[in-house]
Amino acid sequence: MIDKILPGFAALDLGASKLFAATADTAVKSFGTFTVELQALCAWLKEHKVHSVAMEATGVYWIPVHDLLEKEGFKVTLFHGAHARNLPGRKSDVSDCQWHAMLHSHGLLRPCFVPAEPIRKLRSFYRLREDHLSMAVAHISHMQRALDLMNVRLHHVLSQLHGVSGLRVIEAILAGQRDPMVLAALCDMQVLKKKKAELIKSLEGDWQEHHLFALRQGLEAYRFYQGQIAACDAQIESLLRTLNAQRAPQQPKPGQKVKIVRHNAPLIGNLHGELLTLCGGRDATLLPGISPLGWMKLTGEAGIDLSEFADEHHFAGWAGLAPERHQSGRRQRRRPRRKTAIGQIFREAALSIAKSKHLALGGFYRRVKGRRGAAIAIVATARKLAVLYYRAMTRGLEYVERGLAQYEADYRKQSERHLRKMAARLGFTVQPKTA
Repeated sequence: MIDKILPGFAALDLGASKLFAATADTAVKSFGTFTVELQALCAWLKEHKVHSVAMEATGVYWIPVHDLLEKEGFKVTLFHGAHARNLPGRKSDVSDCQWHAMLHSHGLLRPCFVPAEPIRKLRSFYRLREDHLSMAVAHISHMQRALDLMNVRLHHVLSQLHGVSGLRVIEAILAGQRDPMVLAALCDMQVLKKKKAELIKSLEGDWQEHHLFALRQGLEAYRFYQGQIAACDAQIESLLRTLNAQRAPQQPKPGQKVKIVRHNAPLIGNLHGELLTLCGGRDATLLPGISPLGWMKLTGEAGIDLSEFADEHHFAGWAGLAPERHQSGRRQRRRPRRKTAIGQIFREAALSIAKSKHLALGGFYRRVKGRRGAAIAIVATARKLAVLYYRAMTRGLEYVERGLAQYEADYRKQSERHLRKMAARLGFTVQPKTA
């Protein structure tokens, strides 16, 4: 009978201030969410000889409960709530945990992917770093607004206001310097060679005190978040070295050029080497569009062991890069793709590939873009990257860049074969055009 909970299994329904637990041989019991009460939950589960617990992935409420249960030796299954809907008319926290316990005890819940604890730590640090970056960008906008209000057009001449030249000029302005010639001289020589006259004109403005105050606040906040980012980098570096303490160091292949992170580069010594050692010599930066920073993000999201995914198609689907279909009889419709963090990383890599004029994947992107549009082309390219990443991390396959010319030649041959087959099917022959 699948309408009864089997012994040894339990399920939890989580909330902000209360959770409910259901087992086979007792009524549903409620617990608070304080640490002492969670410890009492663990003792209660052990008392009823529970060895496997299921819980819905509810916000962030599941994280402390999951970690504590895992530490106490329980097998924990995290599942998507939409995959275990209750029967109509029976919706309550008590009935939900009973329903989930019954499904779990009969193996009817599909577990979510939860990486190992060290990888979860890495993910926490890098996501916090991303939050600080977004906040720092907001304060760059504050500085730009303050300069606009004073009609100082510095950020319209410099490509990056937060670059070395821009920050020097802003600090001099806040120190009281107003001479455009002196301010312009603080910029890098490469900037002065190309934009000196325009730069001098941009540094004339109406220096009002309240706008200068806003500029100072924006600069101080930007500096603060840069310090927070550096602290996250230090934590990530320490974690990577701890994980690699018992591993044999890996080095790039002779003659291999390590990719440089140009924007928001982490202050981590030998980041590429640490990731290479962590992944056992499998190098994801050989793939186009993936830098050491992008590789670190992918490792934080998916870990180093991708064998939990059945194949590359499951991995691409989990990343939200494969189309989802819903079929009922003759009716078929597409469901919108899930927005995932790892899928966004692959999309960002695809955006960098789209700008390349020499990569084979760049040619693929432009071919799809011409037929379906840029949005679909980005997802298609990101899916190809996800498949290549899965192959590199599971089978150690190394990507070899063929180049755009080879890709176009192969595509031409493929198109010719297709034309000949279609012509033969219709009773025609294809002849090359004479010179």
